[in-house]
Amino acid sequence: MISGQSIDGFLTELAARLPAPGGGATAAVHAAQAAALVGMVARYSDGVRFAEHSEEIAATVAASDRLRVEALRAAEADAAAFSAVVDAYALPRSTDDEKAERAATIAAALKEACEPPVAVIETAAEVVSLAERILPIGNRNVVTDVAAASEAARAAATTARVNVEVNLGGIKDEGARAELSASALAVDAIVERAEKVTAAVREVLAA
Repeated sequence: MISGQSIDGFLTELAARLPAPGGGATAAVHAAQAAALVGMVARYSDGVRFAEHSEEIAATVAASDRLRVEALRAAEADAAAFSAVVDAYALPRSTDDEKAERAATIAAALKEACEPPVAVIETAAEVVSLAERILPIGNRNVVTDVAAASEAARAAATTARVNVEVNLGGIKDEGARAELSASALAVDAIVERAEKVTAAVREVLAA
């Protein structure tokens, strides 16, 4: 399981000639790191100086911890889903029946393979929201980590987007295709918001 691996172990598997983990799992790990960074900033903002915002800071800690766990689950789900896609493409296709069964299995596997990156996109959006909330009230000594969180969330969203888009062509369900396409389109707004967070942090640093 990815969540139980060392960083070196995960990167070694990532670099290997193996179908998974790959870009999808990487997107999820980006999201997990982004959530962890927001959680760190919130924890450094938990004290007498920040008592006015204690409830929001506590809520940010809880949300960031939840998102970190969810992102790691998505990483593991992505690896499993991609392996299922590989298995589907390996099915026999000697007869018409085998070809039909293989095509249906591939389409189903591709649809399922989109679920983890869609979840990562949603997680990234939530992390950016947390970064937006913590920036004006958090501890200025760790303000750069708010930018780091937003950039990691942006990387998570843009990487997850291409992992959705690569599967769209093989999905025959038009409703599912439309829903997945909408998730991919939502990434532009996440990127724009993340960029604004980073820009705001840089303004603080330049002041």
